[in-house]
Amino acid sequence: MTDIQASVALKPYNVSYTDPIHTPKRSLSVICIGAGVSGLLLAYKLDRHFDAFDLRMYEKNPDTGGTWFENRYPGCACDVPAHCYTWSFEPKADWCETYASSAEIQKYFKDFASKYNLNRFVKVSHEVIAATWNEDSGLWTVDIRNNLNGNVFRDSARVLMNCGGVLNSWQWPAIQGLHDFRGPLLHSANWDKSVSLEGKSVGLIGNGSSGIQILPAIQPIASKLTTFIRSPTWVAPLIGLDEHRRYTEEEKKNYATDPESHLQMRKQIEERINSAYEMFFDQSDKQKSIRSVVESKMKERLNNPQLQEKLIPSFSVGCRRLTPGVNYLEALSADNVQPIFGEIQRVYENGIVMDDGTKYPIDVLICATGFDTTFKSRFALKGRSQKYLSNMWKAKPEGYFGLAVSGFPNYFMTLGPNCPVGNGPVLIAIELQIQYVITMLSKMRKENIMAFDVSREAQDELNQHKDNYMEKMIWSEDCRSWYKTGPGAGKITALWPGSTLHYLEAIKQPRYEDWKFTYPTNRYAYLGNGLSTAEKRTGDLSWYIKNKDESVIDPCLKTSRL
Repeated sequence: MTDIQASVALKPYNVSYTDPIHTPKRSLSVICIGAGVSGLLLAYKLDRHFDAFDLRMYEKNPDTGGTWFENRYPGCACDVPAHCYTWSFEPKADWCETYASSAEIQKYFKDFASKYNLNRFVKVSHEVIAATWNEDSGLWTVDIRNNLNGNVFRDSARVLMNCGGVLNSWQWPAIQGLHDFRGPLLHSANWDKSVSLEGKSVGLIGNGSSGIQILPAIQPIASKLTTFIRSPTWVAPLIGLDEHRRYTEEEKKNYATDPESHLQMRKQIEERINSAYEMFFDQSDKQKSIRSVVESKMKERLNNPQLQEKLIPSFSVGCRRLTPGVNYLEALSADNVQPIFGEIQRVYENGIVMDDGTKYPIDVLICATGFDTTFKSRFALKGRSQKYLSNMWKAKPEGYFGLAVSGFPNYFMTLGPNCPVGNGPVLIAIELQIQYVITMLSKMRKENIMAFDVSREAQDELNQHKDNYMEKMIWSEDCRSWYKTGPGAGKITALWPGSTLHYLEAIKQPRYEDWKFTYPTNRYAYLGNGLSTAEKRTGDLSWYIKNKDESVIDPCLKTSRL
């Protein structure tokens, strides 16, 4: 007896011959973690691709919007032109300014949810705290805490979708004595609007994207602003794009009444962003030319030789995420701003002590120090063989196309390890990730698949390719970046080994050969009673007769929802 025969013989085969091919035998149930950008898109796509499905979306915050709900610090805004920070199919013509505020971006996604009635799937103030794969039932068991009353309950579904994102777990910096500070202590991702900065001496730690946006926003308010900068960084508008400005009412009206003109403007911006990818190759001509332009602009905007020497990096442009930094460089030279470069030794009750022993008294301390970017799940996620993902990813996270991880069946994520979060436009990458998920779930339903799990061999080879590729990219240089594991020249764990356009082609169709599928009975039980879908639904029974140059496409299958 062959292996295949043995496999079939071991499974009961009590198939019903009453249904045609591709008739679903089991319900499609999905639990989604997070109702931010990715989660809302998942709800939209499920609602448009499937007639029957069960989606429960648990959001830890009291409102939808994800990162755009959580990040409300002064100056928080998009770091790409807002006209391109929309779904490809859902444009917005009336953005207020080039780099829209977080409040306006959150409104865009909330309006998107309301327009398509997606909130019916969402439970806010509900946080997933544990999820366990059950091999026998082919289900995920999920524990959820109601953050309003602390009650914990259990839910289950065939598919677990993690749309929590990577920048969703803010953390205090590891600085000695931080919580000995007696004044207000703020974090950029947990902003307390009740704290007034007017007339106060404010300390700002960090010059990443959040710190770069906060400084010029609070500089006119604080009596004195001391910004503590550990390392240099490139600050510039995206190459080839207009400077930041507010749109006039006339401009917004024109875009709204002329969709074709608005579309062309969006396409031009996207093309410029996508055309810059060559800059990430080490010693490329594009890197050299962009470095020359950005360095020249930084010197011009700083207009201070001492600041130029301290702030302009030696590493390549793009080794860390490039931030537009609207008015940041100019604000560093303001009369009430004092840039301090170096390492912080400790925090004391009234201020900060630097590594040279100098004390800087302050009234309010702001930490723009970012997030836990280890990709480890923020809840207890247990897959096959009772293995926890947090333990597997303790040293280095390794996934599959930023979408899945071997050993965790029926589990997807968006913006997982090594997807294009810094390679070009990110929202279109999320769109293709969700479409990939929809394609896999369609196969799952039509073929009565119990479980799907990416093979470890495929995952290992993909990560090997990624590591080899990254050796020739500027991201591997010795610069501090959340793109990699640890400081310096660690392995690149956040970025895709290629451009965003490259990623879109790579995941356009699933590589089914990389997946292992488990069936409850004979894998061909989905063939059913021998009738086609067209025969069941009284569709076109001669669909294969076509006009010249037409493709052979079953119109019944093409137009019917699953």
